[in-house]
Amino acid sequence: MPGFKTFTGTAAVLDRDNVDTDQIIPKQFLKRVERSGFGKYLFFDWRFNRDGSPNPEFELNRPEAEGAEILLAGDNFGCGSSREHAPWALKDYGFKVIVAPDYADIFYNNSLKNGILVIKLPAETINSLKDRVAAGDQRLTVSLNKQEILSGEEVLASFSFDPYWKEMIQNGWDEISITLKYEDEISRFEKQQEAVKQPQL
Repeated sequence: MPGFKTFTGTAAVLDRDNVDTDQIIPKQFLKRVERSGFGKYLFFDWRFNRDGSPNPEFELNRPEAEGAEILLAGDNFGCGSSREHAPWALKDYGFKVIVAPDYADIFYNNSLKNGILVIKLPAETINSLKDRVAAGDQRLTVSLNKQEILSGEEVLASFSFDPYWKEMIQNGWDEISITLKYEDEISRFEKQQEAVKQPQL
């Protein structure tokens, strides 16, 4: 995965609480086994009308949300079933950062494992960010290094972040990458074990 230290992108608002994983990626699209290609099904039942045409009332279909890579969401985002397809769909759609007051635990961890920066902020702080976006200030910068959200040089919010996941996302590591960091040590250990198992003559 690409590393993430500082990122500037367009923010979009999804002002809904308790958005569950079946709304993020409906169950009829879970038959795919690869991780790519889920973005076109993101929020499918909200994004599209029954005849397949885009729903112009849905937040992410509005012109100002086109190309958004930062999602300002409501409380308890990602609740419901534990499907990992939800962060796959969000990432494939183009979202790199999600900001919400809170997340379902499994969704939160799945997002981190897939390289999505999921930030927790108080609801009143997020409401302030939403107001700025609604007023046309949609370009936000997220600094994972400084743990800040900015508009230009103005710091709008500071956030806390787990040091383990901070290092993982900054370097673009996943759990396999961490294991491979110790490849030489693992190889030496395996050779030592093989030597111990050799029969004594």
